[in-house]
Amino acid sequence: MREPFEYAVIRLVPRVERGEQINVGVLLYCQARHFLGARTHLDADRARALAPDVDLEAVAAALGSWDRTCGGDGPARTMKPGERFRWLAAPRSTMIQAGPVHTGLTADPAAELDRLMDALVR
Repeated sequence: MREPFEYAVIRLVPRVERGEQINVGVLLYCQARHFLGARTHLDADRARALAPDVDLEAVAAALGSWDRTCGGDGPARTMKPGERFRWLAAPRSTMIQAGPVHTGLTADPAAELDRLMDALVR
């Protein structure tokens, strides 16, 4: 049976004032399947094309925090998965941002997350 899910593309905006961005991951939440996950992939060449001086180590560390937050590490420990999704998907003006939230139906949230990564990021 397919269940509703929500997802947002994770974007790298190396120079917020310019608004240029590349997709670096996907955040997916499926309440019915108790699933919250993030997958990320940083293409260093694409990032440097937008901002040659971008700190790739800092970006990689920030992206790693998305996965840890999905798992409930740190301040997210006391939050429910839906609250964590909303926190991560909230608008922000940092180098790592979530795009608009979209919806769909899936029988396998993890496979859907991988499909979206292939379609939208890789």
